[in-house]
Amino acid sequence: MGGDTFSSGEVSEITGMSAHALRYYEREGLFPGRVGRTGGRWRTYTRQDVEWLLGCARLRASGMPVADIRRYAELVAAGPGNEEARLELMRAHRRRVERQMAELRVSLDAIATKTETYEKAVADGAAATLWTGEEPLVCALAAPDTEALARLRRPMR
Repeated sequence: MGGDTFSSGEVSEITGMSAHALRYYEREGLFPGRVGRTGGRWRTYTRQDVEWLLGCARLRASGMPVADIRRYAELVAAGPGNEEARLELMRAHRRRVERQMAELRVSLDAIATKTETYEKAVADGAAATLWTGEEPLVCALAAPDTEALARLRRPMR
């Protein structure tokens, strides 16, 4: 890896992104500036470009839509004066991630409860009795979905 710029191959190695993904990010306008080119038209990336890519990858991994990343890149490219818009974009994404995390915590708790049930039954040699009770696997995992279960229990028309 040399000097002040990096080739697509080097950036792929650093970020774990394929060359195809790098081209996609560029094509979709997810960089705040233009990606550099050599005289032979090969893409060259600066350290700042690589850091930007790593940040974009984190936003994508957290579920931020490509359109929002594009908007963020546009705001950054426009320079100072739009920090409120950037802040609101990040706040909205933060709220989405916090909701997802809360849902995942509930799911994890339900899975942990079911895992403990199986672990105890297997350790006691009573695994077969798990299927003779009133509550099969799916019902126990669905327990946190109280609204959906309440609708399920209503008489059907």
